[in-house]
Amino acid sequence: MSTELIPILALAVMFLAATVLPVNMGALGFVAAFFVGTLSLHMSSDDIIAGFPSSLFLTLVGITYLFAIAQNNGTVDLMVRGAVRLVRGRVALIPWVMFGITAVLTAIGALGPAAVAIVAPIALGFAARYKINALLMGMMVVHGAQAGGFSPISIYGVTVNDIASKAGLTNSPLTLFLGSLLFNAAIGVLLFVFLGGRDLIGRSVHDDGVEDTAGTGAGGSGGGAPTIGGDGGSGGATATKVRPAQTLAGAPARSGVTFDQGLTLVGLAALAVFSLILDLDVGFISMTVAVVLALASPKAQKGAIAQISWSTVLLIGGVLTFVGVLQEAGTVEYVGNAVASLGMPLLVALLLCYIGAIVSAFASSTAILGATIPLAVPFLLAGEVGAVGVIVALAISSTIVDVSPFSTNGALVLANAQNVDRDRFYKQILKYSALVVAVGPLAAWAILVVPGWL
Repeated sequence: MSTELIPILALAVMFLAATVLPVNMGALGFVAAFFVGTLSLHMSSDDIIAGFPSSLFLTLVGITYLFAIAQNNGTVDLMVRGAVRLVRGRVALIPWVMFGITAVLTAIGALGPAAVAIVAPIALGFAARYKINALLMGMMVVHGAQAGGFSPISIYGVTVNDIASKAGLTNSPLTLFLGSLLFNAAIGVLLFVFLGGRDLIGRSVHDDGVEDTAGTGAGGSGGGAPTIGGDGGSGGATATKVRPAQTLAGAPARSGVTFDQGLTLVGLAALAVFSLILDLDVGFISMTVAVVLALASPKAQKGAIAQISWSTVLLIGGVLTFVGVLQEAGTVEYVGNAVASLGMPLLVALLLCYIGAIVSAFASSTAILGATIPLAVPFLLAGEVGAVGVIVALAISSTIVDVSPFSTNGALVLANAQNVDRDRFYKQILKYSALVVAVGPLAAWAILVVPGWL
């Protein structure tokens, strides 16, 4: 068996073992990276460890640590109540507000993971409190980030437009932006329809049993909080009457803003400014804010470390370390070149969309865009298929899969889910991302490439 195909076989074995046995796939990923890297590729331990996603590790730990503190001191509750007032208590509008916020943030230039890191914890807090399907809320945030992700001033948009320009391809930045926006908005509509959104219509946060219930900690503690089942909760579940809002300590919630909450709000604003506007690493900034809050109020951070989603950190770290070995083996380039040499333009375009989707579910979307579009250049220059349609289809296929629990965005949703059976929620996200990988590229190809109108 060729060196390029061995990592694919190992990945398949990992998925099978993690599905059949109660073993964290991240642990399997570390073992597979060690054996495949050492025995097949003759990599040193340092080279294998170099594939560990240190930046993502810091982001997951920093964000979940920070929002655990914010949850403990009541700041998340405060922000949720403020957002509810903005939508006048209409529960059905909450998922779309979260979609719109992340779309605007990425459209004006914010990195997708930075926008999701800030919005997802708040959105999932809404889901836990108002009995909204957690999968619906989390995926609306991620697809919102992708909806705005290809504006002419965004990272994705600039990357794709620059690659197309340097290759001498016909391109339309506006079509690229609107194509991603409309495609992800359409997915948002489907999510809303099939994950309980219709049952939210007409519901208000002031309805009996849906009234605000503060104090739902990241670990599911707190008095009277509605509990989302292992399947992520049902958007149409009948709510039961709950007790008045309480703090984590069980005392009645106080009106106004405490010192800890005020300091936390300043910290979250600083996180937004430094990560979204100044483009500093969201992991370092969130960890810095969390440590400042812990030093200012040690009691507020009690138990916050335990609320970090360590199982998710292990899962992501192990799988992506193995993906680094897969890339070192040249597997992606090997498969891509084999596909590009088929000589059938429409089929090549479809297969490249699938390659971009599958690999991007585990790796950097920006890096995959930089690899798949150049592979398409030779047959695009021949003019047998519309260049603009293929570029937009490749861009959509390589980014809609960021819902994967192995991507930064999907991992942030998994790590910040509240009051859910995390193992079952992980499997839900995995099934949804598999559906997106299976159907998304085909839909993008059928709509944008086959008609030849772009």
